[in-house]
Amino acid sequence: MAAPEFNQIDLVARDVAKSIAFYRALGLKIPKSAVWHGKTAPHHVRLPMPNGMELSISSPLIARGYNKSYRDGGAKGSTPIIGFGVASRRAVDAVYRKLTKLGHAGKQPPWDAFWGSRYAIVADPDGHLVGLMSPVDPKRRYPGPDA
Repeated sequence: MAAPEFNQIDLVARDVAKSIAFYRALGLKIPKSAVWHGKTAPHHVRLPMPNGMELSISSPLIARGYNKSYRDGGAKGSTPIIGFGVASRRAVDAVYRKLTKLGHAGKQPPWDAFWGSRYAIVADPDGHLVGLMSPVDPKRRYPGPDA
């Protein structure tokens, strides 16, 4: 099995619109097509970077939709997720199973996420959240929270 590839930082923002404005002011190009809007507000933005990394920003509503262990950090904010891409949907399950059998805390068991990937979250020894994500399969997408 191929080693997971570090490719994403996933932030949870109390106000995604304000975060988008901040990162635009920082100089990031964020096209309107990169922003996912729910019924009430922007809830997610996915920003592929030129170096192959990705910055994702989600609302707490979306974070609770893909991470059952998500807890709002209040004024301190929340914990970012260090994302690793794996080669397949089966690889998500295999890596999650391996890490949890080694005693690492499973925070979100593998599931078929609304954006079309298989996804899971495990905590590293210091409690940092590590996301495991398969490639996106557009045929497996379905409406997410507040769609």
